[in-house]
Amino acid sequence: MKRLPRNVIWLSVVSFLNDASSEMIYPLLPRFFVLTLHASAPALGLMEGIAESTASLVKLASGWWGDRLARRKPLVLIGYGLASVARPFIPAARSPAEVVLIRFIDRFGKGISGAPRDALIADSVSAADRGRAFGFHRALDHLGAIVGPALAMGLLFLVPHDYRLVFAGAAAPALASVVVLAAMVREPAVHRAAAAPHPLALGGLGNGFWFLLGTIFLFTLGNSSDAFLLLRAHGAGVADVWIPALWMLLHVVKSSLSTPAGILSDRIPRVTVVISGWIAYALVYAGFAAAHAAWQIWALFAAYGIYFGLVEGTERALIADLAPAAARGTAFGWYNLAVGIGALPASVIAGILWKQAGPAATLGFGAAMAVAAAGALAAGWGLINGPGTFLRRGIAGGHAGG
Repeated sequence: MKRLPRNVIWLSVVSFLNDASSEMIYPLLPRFFVLTLHASAPALGLMEGIAESTASLVKLASGWWGDRLARRKPLVLIGYGLASVARPFIPAARSPAEVVLIRFIDRFGKGISGAPRDALIADSVSAADRGRAFGFHRALDHLGAIVGPALAMGLLFLVPHDYRLVFAGAAAPALASVVVLAAMVREPAVHRAAAAPHPLALGGLGNGFWFLLGTIFLFTLGNSSDAFLLLRAHGAGVADVWIPALWMLLHVVKSSLSTPAGILSDRIPRVTVVISGWIAYALVYAGFAAAHAAWQIWALFAAYGIYFGLVEGTERALIADLAPAAARGTAFGWYNLAVGIGALPASVIAGILWKQAGPAATLGFGAAMAVAAAGALAAGWGLINGPGTFLRRGIAGGHAGG
């Protein structure tokens, strides 16, 4: 198997370091927000929805702008830098409103970097290896999400319940990610049009792209923040000190499966891999809805990683397959916008359902939406691309040129 290009490797290292920083904070943030700062579950859902929707709105603009510029790297650097500057302020927060603001700035930075970074990866690798490249990137990203909670758990063993110390320590890997990005990533020599199509010129990306985006949006409406799963773990008896370990377990599975799933999507239709991942999501969420013991939560978090391993890299590779080379940043911007716009109502609905009907109804709703999205994608993809598109290679399998 040939070696992945330099940019794919170093951008993956950047994501490893950045995610180690982010995931030192994220597993503990719901409890800090709800229990320490006395915010409500709907407020948690609103914060996460606003944060992710903001990131996704910015991704559309930054992806389009990256298509217009001669170089994508400066936008990626600005985004990672802004997120790295914001995170050290979390331990100083004294109110829910302050955490919401910091989280907003963090996700704003993520929004600037996300689409240009994914386009850089697509520009740096051949079409035949896109699944492997995006799978490898997601694997290292999730490896960072193993290291981050491990560091958080170690600190919590030394200083129990001192969330603020853990949050302060997250600044170090965030800064390191910016240094590596600045020093090691190079702009690939890829020809792009002098002016990318306007992001609202919808016809340039094709019917298959927009249909895929529609089903992803439908799925996202039931894909509320994982903060609710962490609250579910607390309700089922998982102790505070073990929450980072639970989060690590999820990312061990994610990291282990991302590269093999990406390679699989280079060999069979990518859409088949995506549908399989959405069905896995539905089964896991149904399990969370019925779970009542801590050991069940551990098993379900491990199974939850299967969904991520199958879907995250494969969706990105499929987006790159369907988009013209001159509009890849814009396509990734639309992709992230669809996910982010869906994240706001998803998390708000989850917060309301959690308060009014309980965790089981919240998680059952997520499972039902995943089944609906998988069914829509299976039916519509066959109509657009013809019978047999789930079994043969070609555009339906994610092997377009470019």
